[in-house]
Amino acid sequence: MHRRATVPARVNIIGEHTDYEGGLALPFAIDDYLVLDVIERENGFLGEQNLVKLWCAVGGGPAELTISSSIPIGKGMASSAALCLAIVLCAKGNIDPLEACKEAQRIENEVLKTPCGLLDQMAIMFAKKGCATLIDFSDNSIEYSVIPETWIFKLVDSKIHRILANTDYNKDSEYIHKHVPKENERVKYALSASARKLGELMNQSHDSLSKLGVSLTEIDEQVKSLQETNGVLGARMMGGGFGGMILVLVENSEVLPELPVVVSSGPALVEEIN
Repeated sequence: MHRRATVPARVNIIGEHTDYEGGLALPFAIDDYLVLDVIERENGFLGEQNLVKLWCAVGGGPAELTISSSIPIGKGMASSAALCLAIVLCAKGNIDPLEACKEAQRIENEVLKTPCGLLDQMAIMFAKKGCATLIDFSDNSIEYSVIPETWIFKLVDSKIHRILANTDYNKDSEYIHKHVPKENERVKYALSASARKLGELMNQSHDSLSKLGVSLTEIDEQVKSLQETNGVLGARMMGGGFGGMILVLVENSEVLPELPVVVSSGPALVEEIN
């Protein structure tokens, strides 16, 4: 048996820290990928230590595991979720997408010690090229929304690296009950928003995440500087917080010219290699 899983990164337009509260999010997959090859062996395991641990956690037998990835680690682009999904897909093949997400979440929680919800896994597994995926975490249902041509995104690296397993998510437990309903409203408004309105919603989202306690002063300063940059419609921290990428909505591709436009991708795939 030789299986190969190709798993994209993801961007979350809006709807952060809502998944574990049964809220809403609006992500899409992008064209950075993690590729995992698993070749069956008669006995023993070959591969990086965490790969082997994850593989064994899903009941994988003796195998050689090799990985290549263009997804930045610790940047809020779902690198750990992509890895865990790749492991599950290579172990289980084309299983039910939601079951794959839940199994990937389980091993990420147990092996990598990341206290994640289902946003990253579902964003990756249910992606549709050219579309954002509206996820309702109250029942894990999805709807697709075509990404307007006027929504032009870029990613700015904050240069602040984070390790999720070592991150103390000391969220304001009282403010979370204010953040989630407002963030859900922002997701709903985003579905029919102009680019300028979406930028305003993104700015509001960052402000709320900062109040929630999952940002850093350095991140807030970078976001504020970007928000005040000519041609930038909105900017916010992305992912769990405390570092990583800043998502920026721009008027046109010439804004922040040193950075490429983010391109949407399709879902994770697994294939048998002869």
